[in-house]
Amino acid sequence: MEKRVTKDQELAEMFTSHATLKLPAYKLLKDIIASQVRSGRWSAGEIIPSENELVAALGISRMTVNRAIRELTGEGLLTRIQGIGTFVSDTKSTSSLFEVRNIADEVTERGHQHSTDIVLMGVEYRKDSVQHFDIEFGESAFHSVLVHYDNGRPIQLEDRYVNREAIPQYIEQDFTQTTPNTYLTDKAPLTRGEHVVEAVLPTSEQAELLGISPADPCLRLSRKTWSGTTLISAAVLLHPGSSSRLEGTFGA
Repeated sequence: MEKRVTKDQELAEMFTSHATLKLPAYKLLKDIIASQVRSGRWSAGEIIPSENELVAALGISRMTVNRAIRELTGEGLLTRIQGIGTFVSDTKSTSSLFEVRNIADEVTERGHQHSTDIVLMGVEYRKDSVQHFDIEFGESAFHSVLVHYDNGRPIQLEDRYVNREAIPQYIEQDFTQTTPNTYLTDKAPLTRGEHVVEAVLPTSEQAELLGISPADPCLRLSRKTWSGTTLISAAVLLHPGSSSRLEGTFGA
């Protein structure tokens, strides 16, 4: 009967065979794990060996192992769940192109946990942000900036302007408990929308919020939505290109 090779044994063999590359130990371990994930040898959702198991199998320090795992988690290849373990991430999160869907629903449908950080909630006036305003908004609009997470990994930066007259209580909402999409759809059901998708580089501020480099390409979805004849919202949704895709279907 063939003996099954465990992940930590497999990593130990690869770690030894690649030692001639003269890389720092954390970098070598990081590269080996990344190659296992990107090649598909380790599938999304699989648990990886614990830090203790890796320390014992590889004969390196816990600090070295921790750095490799921490950096891979920051890059979105691995996901850590406190008290349970570290898992291979679903490295391509999917957002709908043709539908206007709630990002929290998309995340939970993958069996993951959605969370949100509020970067900005306020009122902006035409004289302050002329370039952002559509004439249908009037002289001022609510402005919110949120970061959405999938199992703690930033997957979308949402920069949104909302019609202040049509949705007067928007600024009072707690968007760590619900999403702008859910709230706006409830208050002003969507009847028309238009959007544009572009490949862009993030600004330094956007890159910092998404935990990526300013050199990393992103997908930018610019979307306007109406309820009846009233423009309700104009939003720019920025997704890291390395960990996202937009998809949709059309026709019969």
